[in-house]
Amino acid sequence: MLNRRYLRIKTMQILYSYYQQDKPNALLFENELFKSLDKIYDLYIYVLVLFTDMHHTAHLVLEENKNKRLPTNEDLDPNLRFIDNIVLQNLTNSSELKKEVLNRKISWQSDFDLVRKLYSELRATDLYKDYMASKTPSAKEDKQFLISVATEFLYEHDLLNHLFEEKNLHWADDTFGAFSMVSRTFENFTGTFKLVPLFKDAEDDKKFISDLFLKTIANDKEYEKLIEEKTKNWEFDRIASMDVLLMKMAMTEFLHINNVPIKVSLNEYIDISKDYSTPNSKTFINGILDKIIADLKRDNLIQKTGRGLMEGN
Repeated sequence: MLNRRYLRIKTMQILYSYYQQDKPNALLFENELFKSLDKIYDLYIYVLVLFTDMHHTAHLVLEENKNKRLPTNEDLDPNLRFIDNIVLQNLTNSSELKKEVLNRKISWQSDFDLVRKLYSELRATDLYKDYMASKTPSAKEDKQFLISVATEFLYEHDLLNHLFEEKNLHWADDTFGAFSMVSRTFENFTGTFKLVPLFKDAEDDKKFISDLFLKTIANDKEYEKLIEEKTKNWEFDRIASMDVLLMKMAMTEFLHINNVPIKVSLNEYIDISKDYSTPNSKTFINGILDKIIADLKRDNLIQKTGRGLMEGN
């Protein structure tokens, strides 16, 4: 499932696109935002199906080796550790996964050469060799192996990432979220396979996204005025546009999302700026928002609900 940091980043990306247009339609862009989040779930399912197809490939290779003209002892009596992986077996037979695959029309059939290549490369890794050589197989070890394959082998594989980017341009930024969900899926396995949901709390998270997106747009001029008041020694047009956007989003959380602590919102946008704006942005954003928070508190404009939500600035 996607955490709030990721939801903020996806909202930021769509808002940035929105502000690049001359006469954008907020509702159309909001719809695009939710579509882009759902596409992350497509990517999540694609990766899980890749595991099932590599599992299927292992069976194919096993039969091919047995049917060689001159099979070796290893061909005739192979190590079945990968094929017998309890998590992979449950994943391959999961009716829940099959339903999502059917609904989302997901298949590796047209890219099966890559699946075979990935399986072949995996077999050559120390990760795979150590797993296959283990003398004490267990469900825990099966899970950890698959998590390592996802995070250490597939996540950074250039050909795989290139393919994902060809299928969906935005997936270049979404692999972290999708692979995090894959890892969590394996971690959660306790004997029965279960997909993780896209949202932790669908109703609450969707409301958070919608409020953050629409209310940032609705209060745009008000936020610009607040920022300009605190940057009088700066030419507003010369402030990094991403810094301005992140501060506007933070103000939406301060003023219109009453179940998120001020300090959480402040720290989140400072951290996001480290990856998406300039090297000096974190200090600049922190300084400006600190002053704005002080004024909003002074004028009793921040109304948070729940114990401790007003604490920290």
